[in-house]
Amino acid sequence: MHDIIDELTKRRQKALMGGGEEKIKSQHDKGKLTARERIDALLDPNSFEEWDMFVEHRSSDFDMDKKRIPGDGVVTGYGTVNGRLVFIYSQDFTVFGGSLSATHASKICKIMDKAMDVGAPLIGLNDSGGARIQEGVDSLAGYAEVFQRNVMASGVIPQISMIMGPCAGGAVYSPAITDFIFMVENTSYMFVTGPDVLKTVTQEEVTHEELGGASTHTSKSGVADKAFANDLESLLYLRKFIDFLPPNNTERAPYFPTDDPWDRIEKSLDSIIPSNPNKPYNMKEVVSKVVDEEDFFELQPNYAGNIITGFARIDGHSIGIVANQPLVLAGCLDINSSIKAARFVRFCDCFNIPIITFVDVPGFMPGTSQEYGGIIKHGAKLLFAYAECTSPKVTIITRKAYGGAYDVMSSKHLRGDVNFAWPTAEIAVMGPKGAVEIIFREDIGDEEKISKRSEEYRRQFANPFIAGNRGFIDDVIMPRNTRLRIAKSLKMLRDKHVENPWKKHGNIPL
Repeated sequence: MHDIIDELTKRRQKALMGGGEEKIKSQHDKGKLTARERIDALLDPNSFEEWDMFVEHRSSDFDMDKKRIPGDGVVTGYGTVNGRLVFIYSQDFTVFGGSLSATHASKICKIMDKAMDVGAPLIGLNDSGGARIQEGVDSLAGYAEVFQRNVMASGVIPQISMIMGPCAGGAVYSPAITDFIFMVENTSYMFVTGPDVLKTVTQEEVTHEELGGASTHTSKSGVADKAFANDLESLLYLRKFIDFLPPNNTERAPYFPTDDPWDRIEKSLDSIIPSNPNKPYNMKEVVSKVVDEEDFFELQPNYAGNIITGFARIDGHSIGIVANQPLVLAGCLDINSSIKAARFVRFCDCFNIPIITFVDVPGFMPGTSQEYGGIIKHGAKLLFAYAECTSPKVTIITRKAYGGAYDVMSSKHLRGDVNFAWPTAEIAVMGPKGAVEIIFREDIGDEEKISKRSEEYRRQFANPFIAGNRGFIDDVIMPRNTRLRIAKSLKMLRDKHVENPWKKHGNIPL
């Protein structure tokens, strides 16, 4: 008996060392944690239950039968984050560069299947050189098995990808299917084709960071949702982030008691809208003053800044926030902001997270670049997302709501449950000046007449009362009461149940 126990101890020790001390030191020298250190930092102490510690690859080509390491480059299992069950895989770059083999993939697939069975979130910590070339098509088959499970899990359990090193080639498509992608600055990158191949094929010279680093994907491509300074910071923020989400699509997000009164009056909101309708203000200030304890977890803060998305709580319950940002492009909807908001709305709808929409939108962005880029179809994505959404929807129009953009931003016509407007709201087909120049073409050039007629139009049409008269706005509220009115609405909507007509799936304008 003692002999077999000693053997078990030795095997465990070998597995725990991964690629060995030299490779671990190399990982640390790059400013990166090892796969197991990352799991320890993310999960609650002593909660991790590891599976398949002793699994090894079965390849014998290219002398691989002489290079077998327990675990085969990925640590898998389950544990808890703030007491809540999660399944996790963490790729180990110290073992074959974290490359994916058939057995590596089977380990990941096993925990994906079990996460679906029990209804718990899946977290992937990606740090891999890609497919294991020595295994050829077997490694590609492994990727496809993972992809298929990502798709089946979509909308059933939350899936989160943390890119903590290289993620290239086919490896990028698993994170791309998951709900959220986070990255680590300076040490993580994602791309389909690397710099060396680009140089050969297209003669472009670009660094790994420029091509697919965290700054690129959080500000230019929109692929990633947020980037963090280092491994430890990213994992600590991930612990906070996951508490906004439900474990699966049949349960609610956790409730967090708060000392912030649900009926708090915020008088400063009464004066936040400038008297000049063309002057911007910061919508993030509105959001932070309405939510619990000013705690707002913003997503994609450096991408498509003309719209704000993220999670917060009101009266202890999770909500999704979508808000136009007047500080960027006057809050216009363009291609990037439409896509950004549409994907976020669809996630919230998957998991029945209420959506609070703050509206200050002068319309869709004009211009040939937008038209040639397909703003019609991309804008329709946001429209489709809101129209299909059956989660509780509360909308607050703070200032401008013009044209088709008014319709798209969770209007009553797209089954908005509760639609409020501030007294400063301007709900109209277009802005007063543009409208007047169309209605009174003969007065163009006479600035005094145009100005007078614009003011007249503003008084008569650009206000919340016409929409209120039609029942398109449920109430015109004092800004100071916004938190209170949202909280009451959400309480009323807590057991909302609406079903869309049966269909295999809709055909969103991709």
